[in-house]
Order: sequence, then structure tokens, then C-alpha cells
Amino acid sequence: MDRIASFCINHDTLVPGVYVSRIDGDITTYDLRFIKPNTPPYLPNPTMHTIEHLFATYVRNSALKDKVVYFGPMGCRTGFYFLIKDTDEKTALQLIKNTIKECMEHEGEIPGSTAVECGNYLEHDPKDAKDKLLWYYGIIKDLTTEDLKYPL
Repeated sequence: MDRIASFCINHDTLVPGVYVSRIDGDITTYDLRFIKPNTPPYLPNPTMHTIEHLFATYVRNSALKDKVVYFGPMGCRTGFYFLIKDTDEKTALQLIKNTIKECMEHEGEIPGSTAVECGNYLEHDPKDAKDKLLWYYGIIKDLTTEDLKYPL
């Protein structure tokens, strides 16, 4: 069986940032890495859940909403995958930065956090999510497209 692309990345050299994970035709997958792999503490589930709801809502309300394919957590709890189609790296990176900033500045209820809207609506941590988003924004705010390659 072939190894999938994400298992071919050297996780020992990976640090928090934004990376192009793969390109499949017109869809690019970005790795939004919050935590250095294999260095706990990992993102707690309630924190990840809140970031997922916020990022998905803001990015799907952006000017590029029709190009957004998916945003969701990594099972290892070290970050998220963001998939977007027909968008150059510079534009996608700016969208990621803008969306992270909007998420960390969010006030009020977490979108989609009622029992009718979400299958685990009680598991959210808005305060920790904001703390992690603020920290992560400090990591990514000055990144350029040259920084989107995985370290060797």
C-alpha cells in the first residue's frame, strides 16, 4: 500500500506555521500547524472544536467563500487542514492570516454551537481558542509564500 503524502513529511523537523501540504489539480491543501509534532501538550478537543467553528464560519463568509473546499482538525491535534481551489499561494496565505485574525477578535457566541447545529455543542472553549489563535497569529503574521514549504 502506498504511504499517503502527509506521512512522508519529517515530523521531527516540523514547527508551527503554514505549509502547502499537497496540490491536487485545482485544490491546494494547507497545513496550519499550531503545535510542533510529538511535543505535548496538544490542542485540547474543546479548543480545536471552537477554532474549527470560528475559522470555518469566517472563511466561508469571506470574499473567497466560493473557493473554500474544507477546513478541519488533524487527528493528532497539532493543527488543521484548509483546502481551497483555484487560489494562488499569496492570496490563500493572506486569507488564512485574515481569517485567523478575525477568529481571535471574535466576540459573542460561537457560531453553530447549539444542539440543533452541532453534534457536540457543549464541547467548546472560547477563551483557550482565543489564546491559541493569538499565539498562532504571532507565528504566521509575517510569513510569505517562501515560508510555505515543509522543512527538510
